[in-house]
Amino acid sequence: MDTPAPLAAGEAEARRLDAADPGHRHLFHVPPAEGGRYPEVAYLAGNSLGLQPRATRTELLADLDAWSRLGVEGHLEAERPWLPYHELLTGPAARLVGARPAETVVMNSLTVNLHLLMVSFYRPAGARTRIVIEDSAFPSDSYAVRSQARFHGLDPDETVVRLRPRPGEDTLRTEDVTGYLAAEGDRVALVLLGGVNYLTGELMDIPAITAAGRAAGAVVGWDLAHAAGNVPLALHDWDVDFAAWCSYKYLNSGPGALAGVFVHERHLGDPGLPRFEGWWSTEAATRFEMTPVSRPPATVEAWQISNPPIFAMGPVRTSLEIFDAVGMTALRERSVRLTGYLERLLDEVTVTRPLTVVTPREPERRGCQLSVRIGAGSAAELTKRLRHEHGVIADAREPDVVRFAPVPLYSTYHDCWRVATALAATVGEVPA
Repeated sequence: MDTPAPLAAGEAEARRLDAADPGHRHLFHVPPAEGGRYPEVAYLAGNSLGLQPRATRTELLADLDAWSRLGVEGHLEAERPWLPYHELLTGPAARLVGARPAETVVMNSLTVNLHLLMVSFYRPAGARTRIVIEDSAFPSDSYAVRSQARFHGLDPDETVVRLRPRPGEDTLRTEDVTGYLAAEGDRVALVLLGGVNYLTGELMDIPAITAAGRAAGAVVGWDLAHAAGNVPLALHDWDVDFAAWCSYKYLNSGPGALAGVFVHERHLGDPGLPRFEGWWSTEAATRFEMTPVSRPPATVEAWQISNPPIFAMGPVRTSLEIFDAVGMTALRERSVRLTGYLERLLDEVTVTRPLTVVTPREPERRGCQLSVRIGAGSAAELTKRLRHEHGVIADAREPDVVRFAPVPLYSTYHDCWRVATALAATVGEVPA
C-alpha cells in the first residue's frame, strides 16, 4: 500500500509526530486564536517576534521587587546585583554563537551595534572603500551602510555593492559571493551580509564567505538577526571579525529587546582601532575612581557605552537560560525535522496553486523558515485571512512573500498541518 502524503494523512498523523517529538511548547505562552476551530494560534511568526517564555514575568517582577525594596543599594545587594548584571548574559550568549566570553556582550539594539562596530571596522582607504551586502538585505542594514558611506564622504550608490541572485533565481549562490570577492576584493573594505536572509530564509555559508573576504583583505562582519537561536554558529572558529544580532526573534526576549555583539579576540585590546567610549567602556575595577580618561579592558566590553538597562536585560537572561538548557544541537535537529515536514505539506498545496516556496530545499542551506511567494493578491491580505479565518499567524513581506517559521522550541507538527490546510482552503487552485 502506498504511504499517504502528509496532508492527506491528516491531523492524526501530525498529533502522532508531536507525541514522538514534542519540543518545549510548555515553556511558552501561546496566544489564543481569533479564528478557526482551535483555542490557540498556530504561531509561525517567531522569525518576526518570538513568544514569551512563561518564566519571564516572574523573573522580571523579581528584579522590579529588588528596586522597590533596595533602591540604589540594589546595584550591589539585589539577588542579581545590577552592577555586574550584564555578566550573567555573557556566558550563555557566547555559547549560543560559538564565541568566547571575552568576545561577547549584550547591549543596545541591533542597528545601533552595527554602527558602533562599523566605527571600528569600516575604515575606507584609497581604492578599498566598498561595502558588500546582499540585495535583499533587511532595509535597516541598507540604511546603515549607506549612511556610513556618506559619513566618510563617499557616494553610497558607488560604495555599497548589492549582490543579486542569478536571473531566474531567488537566493545567492556561495560561489557568486566568493567569486566577486576573488575578482574585486582589493576594492572591498567591508563585507556585511545576513547570516540567514530575512526574506528567503537562506542560510549563507558563513565560514566559506568569511574566509574569502579575509583572503581578499576585507573585514567580514555578519548580521545574525535571523541566525542567532536559529542555527548553530561558531563565530570564533570561523574567524569572523565581528557580528551583531537581535534578541526578539528566535531568542524570545520581547519586542525591541537588547541585542548581542561579537568581536573576535584578535581585535581585542588593539589600541589602533577607533571606538566610541562611555561610562561602561572603562575597566570595571576602576570605574568608580571617576577619572577623566577611559581605561578600556581587552575584551568586547570596551565597545559598551552606557550602563545596561536591567529590566531590559532580564528577559534576555531568562531566554538564554532556556537555550543553555536545551542546547542548539538538539534544537537544530528538531528544526530540520519540523521544517522538512512543513515543506512536504507545502509541496502538496503549492503544486496546484499559484504559490512557490523560494527558500532553498537543502536543509543545510536554510534555518527554520520557509518563504512562499504568492502569485496573485497581497501577502498582507493573505496573512490576515489565515489569522482571522484559521487561527494561523504568519508574517507578510509585501508585495508577495509570506514567511512561515516553525520554531523548534515551541512550534508543533500540528501547527504545520494547520498552516498547510489553511493555505489550501484560502488560496484557490489553478484550473487544469
